[in-house]
Amino acid sequence: MSTIIELESTISKLAARGKGILAADESTPTITKRFQAVGIESSEETRRTYREILMTTPGCSQYIAGVILYEETLNQKTSQGIPFPEALKNTGILPGIKVDKGLVHLANSLDEQVTQGLDGLPERLTEYKSKGACFAKWRAVYSISDTTPSKLAIKTNAEVLARYAAICQEHGIVPIVEPEVLIDGDHTLARCEAVTEPVLHAVFNALYRHKVKLEYIVLKPSMVINGKTCPQKASIREVAEATIRVLKRTVPGAVPTINFLSGGQTSEQSTAHLNAMNQLGNLPWNLSFSYARALQDYCMKTWLGQAKNIAAAQTAFAKRAKLNSLAAQGKYTEAMEKEEVSHA
Repeated sequence: MSTIIELESTISKLAARGKGILAADESTPTITKRFQAVGIESSEETRRTYREILMTTPGCSQYIAGVILYEETLNQKTSQGIPFPEALKNTGILPGIKVDKGLVHLANSLDEQVTQGLDGLPERLTEYKSKGACFAKWRAVYSISDTTPSKLAIKTNAEVLARYAAICQEHGIVPIVEPEVLIDGDHTLARCEAVTEPVLHAVFNALYRHKVKLEYIVLKPSMVINGKTCPQKASIREVAEATIRVLKRTVPGAVPTINFLSGGQTSEQSTAHLNAMNQLGNLPWNLSFSYARALQDYCMKTWLGQAKNIAAAQTAFAKRAKLNSLAAQGKYTEAMEKEEVSHA
């Protein structure tokens, strides 16, 4: 099969209206921290069990088009002995893989970071593809302060994201391009907007230079939002309008789907913001979600590492997935948070 046909097949499923992507690619240290916060022991088996709970939730494929896996999970099997990528495909969900190797200090910067992992990436992609991965993810981060992000950080991370995306497409794998402007800090909505625009401009300039075909990427940006400790909290509508304003200025219409990260927002906030953006209408791209904690939080807190709680945990996950599916179509209301949500 030619790489273009592979890319077309994958993106058509990932960009399906009303479906999103579950980010279940937390590194071992990250998921350990989240488990410990709710009293769950982190072992290879508890991590496997938890991710099986997410991926085998009944009716999940109505709302979830793809799942980003961590390398550990890509190589694990369900309790029935089926490799996770195969189990996902059997339910109509595409398996993807996080391929970056985390953040390192950006030389000659003040506490800024660049993502590593380009070395050996072609070989790793070949291996991941043989195990069933259809798409990949690479995250770059930008922190906001009075002096950051610097032009050096913006340009370097854009270049690395573009190189990664080009290598993925050459292997017939759809790249998720994730430039995350961090929510940490006391910056205002306006400051976040002023930072996000040049970040996205740089990313798309770099993608163009590296001849990345925009029709076969997923953009996974952060929303334009005030910092966590900012005293001026932006309204849902203000966040939606500012985010769409920046996207319209920077993201070509050739990009088929934009799947936001939740980036420190609560489950309810991230759903409400996505819904408000879709209600603005007249958008050239599909707008959906690729959440980790905002999809998983209630599920994890319901499960608590106990087998007796699995059904209730899956119900909690299905509810969040359905509410975000509705938000991706502009059909969510706050009243739905209190309703029992059927996912049959």
